[in-house]
Formats: sequence, structure tokens, C-alpha cells
Amino acid sequence: MAVDLDFKAVLGRFCTGVTAVTALDGDRPLGFACQSFSALSLDPLAVAIFPARTSTTWPRIREVGRFCVNILADDQQQVCRQLSRSGTDKFADLTWTPSPNGAPLLSGALAWIDCTLAQEVDGGDHTIVVGHVTALGELREAPPLLFYRSAFERLAPRPLSETPATGLRPAVTASK
Repeated sequence: MAVDLDFKAVLGRFCTGVTAVTALDGDRPLGFACQSFSALSLDPLAVAIFPARTSTTWPRIREVGRFCVNILADDQQQVCRQLSRSGTDKFADLTWTPSPNGAPLLSGALAWIDCTLAQEVDGGDHTIVVGHVTALGELREAPPLLFYRSAFERLAPRPLSETPATGLRPAVTASK
């Protein structure tokens, strides 16, 4: 038990970004908030998400076979909370457009990554999901939504002179 508490306390010191994983089942949008997300591979382009085994949404997205990872901005805490709830219309009052693979691309997201389901691996109380990237794009410049020690956090503002000038790039479709 103490090791479990130590594990949570120690890993709570690792700051993560917050994403929303979405899909479209017919005309019904599906989605869940996900802080367990990672870039995985440049060749082939792949990302990983780690939904809890208790998720009731992930099995429905699995059936669709494709999904979109929406990278949330710091002003989207309510979007995260809404997509974290069970038993409600998670998309009530959320605006979105279809991504190239048809999944909900959430208004206000920083960026998005369309994926096809490539593989699932047992990860204990979570599932390790590998998604092959089919398209991606940046939508706006804003600070990311961060999660640290069981709470939302923000980056400290930096003077513009210390911020790398990246600029937004257009959406890209991965080559096959």
C-alpha cells in the first residue's frame, strides 16, 4: 500500500499535457480526456495513448478503428472536465468539426493528430494503444493545458524574446 502511495506521489511530480481522444461512431461523437499520451515513433509516425481498463468510451472508439488526439489549451479545463464525465452527453455545448478521418476536432484545441488503431497491449490497469498517424495539424498558439500533482497548472509566462518563433504550420497528411 505504501509503495502505491509513493508511486502516485512520485509520478505526480511529472507534468503532463492534457489531450482529448475523439472518434465518430456513425453520427455520434465519442471522446475522453487523456493525460496519458506520448509521441512514440518517427518511422512509422506513431503515438501512444493509455486508456484505463475501466473506460467505457475506449472500447467504442476501438470498434471505430480510428481516432483523433486533440491537444488541449490551458483555457480548455472545462472541456477536459466534460469529457471526463461518465453517463452524460460529453459533447453537449462543445463545438467541433470533422478531422480528415472524421473524428471530432475540438474547437480551441492547440493541435490535432489523426490516427488509425495499430495495436493494443496489456498495460495492467491500463491499455497501451499504438496509433499510426495519418494526418496532423496545428490550430492556434496558446499555452497548453497541463496536469501536475493532481491539479491543472499553467506555464509561467516568458518574455517574447525568450520564446522560440515556431509559427503555425498547415495540416499535413502522412504519406503511406
